[in-house]
Formats: sequence, C-alpha cells, structure tokens
Amino acid sequence: METERIILRPWRESDAETLYKYASDPEVGPRAGWPPHKSVEESLEIIRTLFNSDHMWAIELKKTSEPIGCMGYFIYGESNISIGENDAEVGYWIARPYWNQGICTEALRMLIDFCFNEKNFNTLWADYFPDNPASGKVMEKCSFHDTGRVNRCSNLQLGADKPVRIMRLDKPRF
Repeated sequence: METERIILRPWRESDAETLYKYASDPEVGPRAGWPPHKSVEESLEIIRTLFNSDHMWAIELKKTSEPIGCMGYFIYGESNISIGENDAEVGYWIARPYWNQGICTEALRMLIDFCFNEKNFNTLWADYFPDNPASGKVMEKCSFHDTGRVNRCSNLQLGADKPVRIMRLDKPRF
C-alpha cells in the first residue's frame, strides 16, 4: 500500500536501529500505551514478535526509505476494546519529527481502505488517551466519530489505568 509520500510495508529485522531511534523517545510510546524502548535489542524483539504479523506495517517515508511509525489493526479477540467478530481495532504511532504533517492521516486512510475493501470488516474501532488529542484528530479526519464511550485498556503496557475515548467508523453502505 502506498501514496506519493509513504509506503505501508512489513517490518524488517534491519529496521531495529531506526525503530529504536524513534521508539526510545519518551514522548512517543506513552501516548500510545507502551513504554519507550530501552535498546536496539528490545526493538528487534518487538519487530520479531508484536510487529511480525499480517496486519502490522511500518510506515516508510519514501524520501528516506526509513520506517517512521507503525500502522495496524487488531481483530476480534486481540482488541483492547469490545468489538464484533467482523470488526477490527486500528492503531498507530508516528515518530515525533513527523508529527503534524498529515502522514498518520494518510496512512490511516490507506488502512481504512484495506480493512473495508480487502478484509471486508464491518466496523473499525479506535481509541485514544484524552491527553493525546492529536490522535483523536487523525481519527476524526478519517471520518471516525466519537461513540461517547470511555474504556480502560487492561492489555496496555502503559496507561492501563487511564481512560481512553472510543471512536467508530462503519463500512460505507451503497
């Protein structure tokens, strides 16, 4: 999946140093519910385990060929929130030097298209910490709407005790 600026592609073990460079930033992980990475080895292990799936991609900036974030989805049974069997929860993060450039919105639009048109999910869900409103704005730009529901995500490594706002996007019906 790609646009003029970015490619969504599988993570590679060779991405470990770059992942560490961005995921060790204390401003990035905690906004998404995970602690900053402590070493290149930890980043490599995350690539080998968490990112090694058919529904998790590196956001690669074409200009540099560098992974600058992550985009993916979780199916029923993997999600942090209660979703239907034909639904998915989307999640993402982007490195701080690339905040406020529309890259995350661009990547999320590609993922939405893939989830609805290739995977045939009925509804996409997302959540964000209220103290990270930029993440909610990305969701709103991609037509997610606030359900009014608040949840706690017990699976998160960081922030399991903090509330998240639940967003929803239904598959367009024509």
